[in-house]
Parts: sequence; C-alpha cells; structure tokens
Amino acid sequence: MTETTRSTKCSVVSATLFVAFELGSTKWVMAMTTPTTSQRPRLRQIAAGDLVALEREVLAAKVRFGLDLDAPVQTCYEAGRDGFWLHRWLTAHGVRNVVVDSSSIEVTRRARRAKTDRLDAGKLLQQLQRWAHGEPRVWSVVHVPSPEAEAARQLTREITTVRIDRMQVRNRIHGLLASQGIRCELTARFLVRLAQLQTGDGRPLAAAWQERLAREWAHLQAIELRLATLRATRDEAIIAAADRVAQVAQQLCQLRGVAETSAAIFSAELFGTRTFRNGRQLGALTGLVPVPYRSDQRVQDQGISKAGRGELRRVSIQLAWCWLRWQPDSALAVWFRSRFAAAGGRSRRIGIVAVARKLVIALWRFVEHGVVPEGAQLKSTI
Repeated sequence: MTETTRSTKCSVVSATLFVAFELGSTKWVMAMTTPTTSQRPRLRQIAAGDLVALEREVLAAKVRFGLDLDAPVQTCYEAGRDGFWLHRWLTAHGVRNVVVDSSSIEVTRRARRAKTDRLDAGKLLQQLQRWAHGEPRVWSVVHVPSPEAEAARQLTREITTVRIDRMQVRNRIHGLLASQGIRCELTARFLVRLAQLQTGDGRPLAAAWQERLAREWAHLQAIELRLATLRATRDEAIIAAADRVAQVAQQLCQLRGVAETSAAIFSAELFGTRTFRNGRQLGALTGLVPVPYRSDQRVQDQGISKAGRGELRRVSIQLAWCWLRWQPDSALAVWFRSRFAAAGGRSRRIGIVAVARKLVIALWRFVEHGVVPEGAQLKSTI
C-alpha cells in the first residue's frame, strides 16, 4: 500500500477559494484568489448588501480559477457597522467566514501611505491566506455572539445611549444660558423661572431664547421619561430572573456595593452572554490590562490597553470605588489601603484600576463557581 505524504488539510486549502470583503456603506469590494494560482487577485465591486451579486461573483471566480462549483470558500471581513449579519448569512450558506478586529491588522508605519478600498481588500486577502495556512497571530479574530446574546445586550446599551443623550442636552442648555451670562440650575421649576431670567448685563431674556430653551427642556423631559422607563424595565427583569442575563444580574446584586446598573451591564456584556477560560481573557476583554513598552533602554508606561467597550471600563472603575466603600473588610479593600492609602492622587487612580481588574475576575468566579470574594459580605435582602 502506498503511503500518503500529503495531508488532507493541505489538499483542502489548495482547492479553496479565498474571498476578502471591504465593506462600505454604499459598495463592497471583493478580492478573490486561490493558493495555487499565479494570477493577480480577482477584484470586483458590488452594491452594499447585494447578496445575489455576491453569490454570482463567487461562482464566476470559481470558474475563472478552475475550481469545482462546490469547492469550499473561506471569507473574511473587518468588524464594523455591518455587524455580524453577513457572517451569519455566509455560514448558513456553507461558507467558512471569520470576522477580524480592525485594530489588529498590520499596516505600514510610513507617514503617508496609499489607502483605497481595493488596496485594503488585497491586503486583507493576503492575511487571510496566511491565517488559513497556520499563522493564527496574523490578526485577532472576533468572537461572533449568538443572535440571542446580541439581543440580550440591547437594553443596557440603550440605557447607556439615552444617558449620554441626556448629558448632551443638559450641557447644551447650560451652554445656551452661559452664552447670555445666566447661571441657572435645571430643576423642576426651570420653565417657571425661564420667564424671569435676565442676561448678565441686566436685560430680560429675549423671547427667541426662551422659546428655544423651552423646546430643549421639553426634549430633556422626554429623555428623562425614556430613561426612567428603561431603568424600571431593567429592574423588573432582574427581579423576575426569566433568562440567563437576568439571573446572573440577580446573583451579582447579592453582593454589597453591587447595584442593578453595574450588575446588568456585567451580566449582559460579560458573564451572562460569554464564557471565559481564565482571568487573563476577562482582563483583556475589559481593556484593564497594562500595555508594557520596553525597547532597548527605553521603558515607557503606556497605561492600560483600553480594549473593548468604554462603558464597561467606566462602570468597572465606579464599582471599584463603591467596593472600597461598602466592602471595607474585603481582601481587595485591604490590599488597596496597604498599597495606595498613603500615596498621592495619581497613584490612587492607578491602584483603583488594579482593583477594578481584580474585582471583575472575582465577580466572574462568584458567578461561575459561587466563590464569594475573600472577606466580602452579602446583602441580607436583594
């Protein structure tokens, strides 16, 4: 019997059509090739979202490169505004697809470099082939969440968006008042006081200004009502605990210092919709890990990586401060006081980031294994 010296994997890869997508708002650029061809990559442009044209171009490329019509297809695109719907459509049609983190793609460090959709698609196609041939570190592949996990995150993300909208409207009202030399608190009696306001130089506030401020105030009240409704919906869901995200949030609320806001965000973004193998993965996802820079004799502190969602880091830092207040006897609080209590403001800010990173890992262990953080106390009632 003749012994086979060529692996099945190599045979499959050599007969694979590689496709890289450069996704735009109005057009998509497709770069296609095979590992064995010596021809230039096939570049085609289709309208954004035109799946019929996409299938047509893939079939045409198979014919052009002499592949079987049922030959496997390996595709990739950068994570962005199109989200993951295209990935799900491709996988449903038998295509192996990867979604790539844009920040992990190699680029030239020249001050000026040519950049077009065709060049980007071609570069992405080269890296796709390297990745398929066994270079996993050529880029970072994004974990594609399930449709259910994506849906579970929408409530907390909507609350974050509405809260930002409220801050913007409030700042706009304060800015309009300040432009006329007026300092006025935005209380429930704002509309009553509006007709009595005077500018900094003693003139009555003009009617046009009053009308605009009244409309801005009405906009703010609508946002406040929407925010209150969303928060009530979130709290009711945590009490009912009808799904995995709500159950995890309810469990987190058992700890002193952890309220519904942070519990819901941690559950929706981390513990209730994802799985982690170790604390290192968790720290990397939250962006709270340090990024060292040591080259020759140059050593520079670059701070934390700030990967992932900024809202998650903001809540983690806030929760760390709350933890020091409501869990003063916990091991984390004792560690912080022993290391940073006598230090200055900057050292305390560095220390609280370390507390936030350690606390997120401790909460993960609490959710996954029921291990209460060392020295922490539970609430008597939720």
